[in-house]
This record gives sequence, structure tokens and C-alpha cells, in this order.
Amino acid sequence: MSSDATFSFSPESLDRARQILARYPEERRASGVIPLLDLAQRQNDGWLPRPAMDAVAEFLEMAPIRVYEVATFYTMFNLQPVGRHHVQVCTNLPCWLRGSDEVVEGCRKSLGIDLGETTADGEFTLSEVECAGACVNAPVAQIGDHYYEDLDGDSVAAVLEALKRGETPRHGSQTGRQTSAPSRRPDDAEDGDGRGLMALDDKDRIFTNLYGQQDAGLAAARGRGDWDGTRALMDKGRDWIIDEVKESGLRGRGGAGFPAGVKWSFMPKESDGRPGYLVVNADEGEPGTCKDRDILRHEPHKLVEGCLLAGFSMAAEAAYIYVRGEFYDEASALQGAVDEAYAAGLIGPDACGSGYAYDVYLHRGAGAYVCGEETALIESLEGRKGQPRMKPPFPAGAGLYGCPTTVNNVETIAVAPEILRRGGTWFAGLGRPNNTGTKIFCISGHVENPCNVEEEMGIPLKELIERHAGGVRGGWDNLLAVIPGGSSVPLITKSLADTARMDFDGLSEVKSALGTAAVIVMDKSTDIVRAITRLSRFYQHESCGQCTPCREGTGWMWRMMERLAEGRAEIAEIDMLHEVTKQIEGHTVCALGDAAAWPIQGLIRHFRPELERRLAGSRLGAPDADPDHRR
Repeated sequence: MSSDATFSFSPESLDRARQILARYPEERRASGVIPLLDLAQRQNDGWLPRPAMDAVAEFLEMAPIRVYEVATFYTMFNLQPVGRHHVQVCTNLPCWLRGSDEVVEGCRKSLGIDLGETTADGEFTLSEVECAGACVNAPVAQIGDHYYEDLDGDSVAAVLEALKRGETPRHGSQTGRQTSAPSRRPDDAEDGDGRGLMALDDKDRIFTNLYGQQDAGLAAARGRGDWDGTRALMDKGRDWIIDEVKESGLRGRGGAGFPAGVKWSFMPKESDGRPGYLVVNADEGEPGTCKDRDILRHEPHKLVEGCLLAGFSMAAEAAYIYVRGEFYDEASALQGAVDEAYAAGLIGPDACGSGYAYDVYLHRGAGAYVCGEETALIESLEGRKGQPRMKPPFPAGAGLYGCPTTVNNVETIAVAPEILRRGGTWFAGLGRPNNTGTKIFCISGHVENPCNVEEEMGIPLKELIERHAGGVRGGWDNLLAVIPGGSSVPLITKSLADTARMDFDGLSEVKSALGTAAVIVMDKSTDIVRAITRLSRFYQHESCGQCTPCREGTGWMWRMMERLAEGRAEIAEIDMLHEVTKQIEGHTVCALGDAAAWPIQGLIRHFRPELERRLAGSRLGAPDADPDHRR
């Protein structure tokens, strides 16, 4: 379809559009703009010409310019034609460490095109993308709606050749491993304490189907304990639920670590006529982080039940689960669980037979890391660009549609039912004071077997890596650095990693942070300057552009990091760069500016000699870096 052609929704698309709009209040049609743009793009061979955007605007009764600004903000919307098979290779840090360069090269050879190009027959487009959110299965490529994981140059070529033949290659791991399961080496079948590879006792594990070894459906979920006695928990009352969550010490699992029970208690006790909402942040985009993806696809009923209990505690009338747009298969699994819960009467007009009316809706995003910030997510859900709001007012006072709203991470909500069933004191008895409970850790990069694993808060970092990920590639002494909490936290060196504990306080003591508990391991083959440069590029790409320090500063820092990586800077510029990070940190509406600054600060704190060596060597005509120092 050419850009000047006409476009109209097909009858099937119109029916689907009406179903989508039914999720939102009647006067809030703009909330449907992202799903309807996706619908139009799918109908139009994967791209959005102007007439398609105009059709969306007409259907939603929106000004066309408002639709255009949304379509140009989110990366999943293609404003130019793409091939029938859009091959998108993640090249962010976790994938780069595992060989995404070879995957890109394998695509080039198989397709005969470069990044950003489309084959002459219009069948394939090859693109480079930011973090795909499947980091423990790196390298990853998304083709259409599906992820192809654990790739190398040969396996990605095999996938592409199958597509050329008109076949449907198996998506998921291309090595045959069980999703994100941890290493289970024969010689480590059982530790001396009799607990196998898990330091956490099996009886204390919340996510018993994290790797999808059992069915995700309602019957199997009930067999694992989900939806057991939910009505009885509701009968104990809203205050009891909040008090138990407070007693548990549960802190938000999305990065900030704010006490969950306290946050829930901020919602109004008495209604002023406005509805209340729970919004679940499933827009997982922090490089290194892929824990929520496993919950969505393998443990969705834990999340749906958690939505009901959390929403009931704050007198909300509905939950909106904002799912990362790329997570198509995961959203499908979650929608299946929601449909099952409605059919069983667990949610809906008489949730669990309690007389409480409660709805759960899914809303897929369209590719914007900044929407992980709670007010940017709300802006996106309302049908606008995902740009964070000034606070106050806070969402509990004026959130979604100007109504009382609580925004929580997937994992935070999903653990709530088990906490309520076992009691807050049980959860508080795991971990350390102020760092209680269990946590899903994501371990990626230079380990023998990257994985997701639920463990007890406070587990030593070294034990976590060696127990579950098979250890550092080449042995612990080959460790160079670790980013312990997702790409936005400062790295730590081996000497700190030797004794660091994986919780909020333990990582604060080594001037880093738990963040999302996404552990990115880098061995001594890593070009550490190039690694942090790649993260700087990510934050420059993901800045929403609202705040000048972030809009201008992230680009400046990335360009400066490129110069440092290539040895084209002066040594005095290291201090200049550090000063710029301090000017950005704490001077933006949201924490994206901080997230862009902290990796660079960690690099300068711990690897200044490497920066100086590189710059001095460059001035002397020596190579910028050891040629073997790549990943």
C-alpha cells in the first residue's frame, strides 16, 4: 500500500476495534489509540501510512495530529514499508555479551542485506533493536510476533532459511533448553544441606512453575495453590490485607523498592465518587531484566489473583495490566488466564462470590522504555506519548483518568496472594530486616548458563551465580565486573562481588543498587568501556525528550563515551564527563536521567585507570584496546 492510498478497517478489524474500546471508560476512547494503531499496522502489511493513522483518528474521534504524535513516539510503529518477515536483532549489552554481533552477521549473510535494509523481493527487513527483554536467553531476535532465543550465527541462518522455504520454524530457545531454567549440573545434584541447587527451601518458593514445566492454565494453577481460599482472604477485610502486606516487609520489585503495603494504604479510604484503579507495570524493558516475562507466560494466574486481592484492598474497580508491546506471546498467555478467571467467576461482577465487582484488562504498549516510569505509563495508557508527569499530585490522588491509582510491578502483585495465605510473618522471616522475602533474580552475560531463579533476598552474589548459573565463564577469577541490578545501576568489580549480598542494603553498601535484581556478568574478555558505551546509547535512544538535561545530556554522554571507547578524547575529559553526569542526576522529572548517569559514574569510579590507559595509548599511536578485548 503506498502512502497516498486509501485505508479503511476491514469488518473483522472493526469488530476487534470495538472489543478493544470496551476495555476503557466510554469517555476515554483515546486509550485505544495504541492498540488500534497496532491493529491498522497488522492489516496493512506491517506499516502505517498516513491514511491508516487518519482512519484510527476518525474511529477514535481524535485530532489526527494526536494520533501522529503517538505513532512517531513508539518504536514498534513502522512509518515506512517493511518486509513480510521483520527480523529484529537485539544488540543491547546482555545480547552483545553473548554474541549478537555474530547473529547480525549471520542475518547479513543469509539475507544479503545490511541493517536497515529490505530484500529486493520485499520478504525480509533486517533491523537492530534495543533490549528485547529476554536477556537470560540472549542473543535474541524477534521475527514477527515471536522470539528466537539462544541464537548464534548458524542457528539464526537456519531460522531464516526455513522462512524462505515457507516453513514455520520453532520459536523460543534454539538450543532446546527449558525456557530460562537454571543450570543443573550432574555433579551438583545435591548440596551438603540436602536442598539441591536451591539455597531457598522448596517449601518457601512462591513461583513453582517459573520455567513452564507445567501447564499455565487454571486447573494446573489451582493444583499449585493459586486461587485457594481467595474469598476467605477477602472476607478478612481491606485493612487486614494491607496490614499483612506491611507486616511482610514486601518492597516493590520493579526497581524503586518502596514498601508495597504503605503504597496501597495511600489510596483514599472513602470514595469521593471517582473510581479507583490498580495499574500493573508489565512494561519490562530494563536491559538485563526478564523476570516478569516468565510470570506472564508461566504463572499468569498468580498475577490475576494478585490483581484481585490488591485491588480489593484499595477499593479499586478495575486493574489495567500494561504489557510490553513486544511480549505478544506472553500477553496471549495472560489474556488466556484472565478469560479463565472470568469464566470461573473468580473476577467479574461477583468476584469469587464476594459481591465485589472487579475487572482485569490487558493493554499492550508499543515500545518505549520510559513507560516503565509509573506516570509515563499512565500517560501512555490514556493514549498519549509516554512522558512522565510532575509529582505531586501522586497517582494515589490523581492517576489514571484523574482518579486514585496505584501502580505496581508484576512481581510485587504476583507474590501478594501467597503472602496473605501464609501470613506476613512468614515472608518477613526470609531474607534480612528491611530486605525480606524471596526475589526472582535474572543472571545474564558471561556465565555458563544464564537463567532466572527465585532465591532468598540477601543471598551472596557469588553464591547466586555459582549455584544457579554454573559460575562465571572461565571461573570466578576470570570475573571483571558485575552490574547487579539492571543496566541503570553502577557496576561493581570482582573484589566487591566477592562479598556483596543481593538485597537493597547489601548493594547500597557497595555503592550500587538492587534495582530489578538483574545481574549482568562480564568476564575479563569484556571491553568494559565499550560495554558502558552501549548502555549510554540505549539511554540516549530511550529518552522521551521532555527534560532538557536528559534530552541533551544523554546524547552528549553517549557521544563522549564513543570518543573514550575509540581513544579520541583527552584525559581531562574524564572529569568533565563525570561532572556532566552529576548535572543530569537528580535534575529530571523521572529517573531516566539518573539511570543514564549511574553506569558512567560506576565506570569512572572503578575503571578510571583503564580509561586513562586507553587515551594515553591512543595518543602514542598504540591500539585503542586489546583486539581480543571485545566481549
